[in-house]
Amino acid sequence: MTTTLRRLTLVALTALAPALAAAQALPERIAKTKVIKIAVNAIYPPMEFKDPETAKLIGFDVDLGNALAKELGVTLEWQESAFEQLLPSLATGRVDMILSGLSDRPARREASDFIDYLNSGVQFYVLASNAGVSKPIDLCGKTVGTSRSTSFPAEIKTWSDANCVAAGKPPITVEGTSDNAAARAQLKQDRFEGGAQGSETVPYVMSQEAGVYKAIGTPFGGLQQGIAFTKADAQLRDAVLAAFKKLLANGSYAAIVAKWNLQSSAVKQAAVNGVPVP
Repeated sequence: MTTTLRRLTLVALTALAPALAAAQALPERIAKTKVIKIAVNAIYPPMEFKDPETAKLIGFDVDLGNALAKELGVTLEWQESAFEQLLPSLATGRVDMILSGLSDRPARREASDFIDYLNSGVQFYVLASNAGVSKPIDLCGKTVGTSRSTSFPAEIKTWSDANCVAAGKPPITVEGTSDNAAARAQLKQDRFEGGAQGSETVPYVMSQEAGVYKAIGTPFGGLQQGIAFTKADAQLRDAVLAAFKKLLANGSYAAIVAKWNLQSSAVKQAAVNGVPVP
């Protein structure tokens, strides 16, 4: 072997070292197949959704998943399912993890661990033409639509109790819908006076339908979105955590955040179950 060839081989092995190290930390079943199965509910732009022209799965979570896969030296198998089936799919072993804009809520930590990767919250919005609502308190006594499969209905009630009822005003009436798109459609039909959805999604919706909506107030609830794993799969969780920390350090995470205009929701460091990890 020539000196030049040795040097090139050394460079190649050095470049592969991080991926090889990460791959060695993966559970045996994944280290053998080089495939991670991910559950996703692709109806939550800009997190995950279908490109209307190509029907291809795209979004922030998709880009993040692909970047993690590159670090881990694996390929991804995205498995689409209804939101209600995400956690059951994980619990029964049909998938290895969930990467689908899923809120890291304390109740969910009883069966799952979460790598928190994006800040979120509940954001009120109304039609831009609604001059009668300019601040959240104006929604007291009015009807707000939101996805029933999320934590938003409970978050809105908590906010309403603290800000409307406590001030002697009538509470907000929450109407659950099949998803956020249905809530927006019914808002435009004047069935609701307002809507609420994840703070990371409202800017995207407003960019897609310019001049139709306006955000009201600031996000509340203090949620974080997390990549979910079963409690028994700590080895995979830790391998993905190591890969995520690399994305934070090398700027890849920041680039994905910028691509989807989510700078205001970006995390500065990784966390597991709400606890920052150095």
